[in-house]
Amino acid sequence: MMASIRSGESGQDTTLIEKNPALGKKLLLSGKGRCNLTNSCDLDSFIKRFSGHSGQFLRDAFARFFNQDLIRFFQKNGLELKTERQLRVFPVSDKSHSVLAILKKELQKNKVKVCLNAVLKDIFIQGHRAKGVLLSDGRTFAADKIILATGGVSYSFTGSTGEGIMLAKRLGHRIESFHPGLVPLQIRQDYPPFLEGLTLKNIRLVFSNSERQIFSPVGELLFTHSGISGPLVLTFSGKVAEWLQENKIVIAEVDLKPALSIQVLEQRLLREFRANPKKNIKKILKNLLPQRLADLLVRISDIPAEKNASQISQDERRKLVGLLKHWRMTVARPRPIEEAMITRGGVSLSDINPRTMESRKIRGLYFAGEMIDVDADTGGFNLQAAFSTGYLAGYSASTS
Repeated sequence: MMASIRSGESGQDTTLIEKNPALGKKLLLSGKGRCNLTNSCDLDSFIKRFSGHSGQFLRDAFARFFNQDLIRFFQKNGLELKTERQLRVFPVSDKSHSVLAILKKELQKNKVKVCLNAVLKDIFIQGHRAKGVLLSDGRTFAADKIILATGGVSYSFTGSTGEGIMLAKRLGHRIESFHPGLVPLQIRQDYPPFLEGLTLKNIRLVFSNSERQIFSPVGELLFTHSGISGPLVLTFSGKVAEWLQENKIVIAEVDLKPALSIQVLEQRLLREFRANPKKNIKKILKNLLPQRLADLLVRISDIPAEKNASQISQDERRKLVGLLKHWRMTVARPRPIEEAMITRGGVSLSDINPRTMESRKIRGLYFAGEMIDVDADTGGFNLQAAFSTGYLAGYSASTS
């Protein structure tokens, strides 16, 4: 949509081909339906949130159209925005429909022709130049500039089934293999069913294998039916998935009380025990933790649940402190790519000119969005990359 808007602004005859019966199906799901459309951090911090060298690849796109440009674009068109913690930008309405409405209005204003229920089948190439497209219903469109922005392979029910990437491959482009990005992780232990739906706030995660560790900031963890999710897990899930592919054993260690040292936490438990000598250990832990988690940790500790505080030995107390600071789970695997928020992999950056988003293989063919091999953390970074690459592709295709 952004590529079409930018092309239309240049006065070019622009057609947007959409396989769904309506625009923006995946956009409507972003940010849990609230649409975290960008992040207002500075450029260098922004680029660091992308994996590998993909952040550096996006420098030209960001130079042409970055977060403040996107914010001005929506504000100029009447959308009120707000900045929340970690500099994430949302519409004040908390509804992604508000974002989509602006994009649709801009498409109409810039006279972009929108073809719905139109499935791309092939691209006509002549002498390494783009010449037009063929749809599955037999219709053809002549075009000397074509922008492919068909998404990755996650959330396929939105239409992102990877056919655009496979078409790029047929046209001679290298494709980096697909991996789930921003995806929940499955846990080997039987803990998740007891904790499903529970959110833990102000905790810290450490992911480790035999060679490396990743320390998270303090944040949130969500338990699912099969494992763990939430912002901290999603952010590091791509790296964890890479370790698992290398057949490494990966441990997720949870610090339930990151603001307290082991010594301070032990003293706090000791005070609780002395103040409540006749309370059992489960009731005391419920002063520190959600009930379900307190029950589970008592079970893991092998301390009898009905044992009174006055009966808890020093070793048992230290065992509880160890669980509160270093609760370990073994990661089995990432959830399927279908459940991932984004796709890692796609059209190789080496086959795309970062200054224009044009293919290095075929003149007049451009790429934008998630089908390119770029991916980032949660927080608005991926959507900004989509808007920026779309804008640059639309600008380049309409002015060259």
